[in-house]
Amino acid sequence: MITWRRLHEGDFALLREWLAEPHVARWWHHDTSAEAVARDFGPAARGEEPSEDLLVMLDSAPVALVQRCRFADYPDYRAELAAQIELPDTAVTIDYLIGDPVRVGRGLGPRIIETVVAETWADHPDAAAVVVPVHATNRASWRALEKAGLRRIGTADLDPDNPDDDRIHYVYRIDRPADAIPAPLA
Repeated sequence: MITWRRLHEGDFALLREWLAEPHVARWWHHDTSAEAVARDFGPAARGEEPSEDLLVMLDSAPVALVQRCRFADYPDYRAELAAQIELPDTAVTIDYLIGDPVRVGRGLGPRIIETVVAETWADHPDAAAVVVPVHATNRASWRALEKAGLRRIGTADLDPDNPDDDRIHYVYRIDRPADAIPAPLA
């Protein structure tokens, strides 16, 4: 069973371990010092930033992190992407990692993405779509998006997380299903 909760500061040691794992470090390219993790994840954990950092559990064991946010809360990023692809004003995006290396390559990524996307329609009733840019060479990531039902809608020229990579990203999208649209207010 996949569940999640907001990341807490008490989870930072685990997150540091995950960010140091080679399969994560390759794509996230994040400083794993205690100070850097506290600086970059602390504001969301304390509710000072609009993004959601979600600690994902499989049968109550932590296995992954999902970051979810509205593009509208990050106007510079929204403008950069909207200049290159059609981006609804109310679109949400996610980023994700499977931290536990034992779980990589076993179909967990698509299950997590599918579950988080389905819950996004309830958690963000005005979200028209989930749109996810992913580096073009990160095949495992974009295949997980495809398996979770997102479709590639184009490419975008964006700063990569890893400075060794070029700027080419594939952009994936899934629209709110008709049956997930909230009823109009009376």
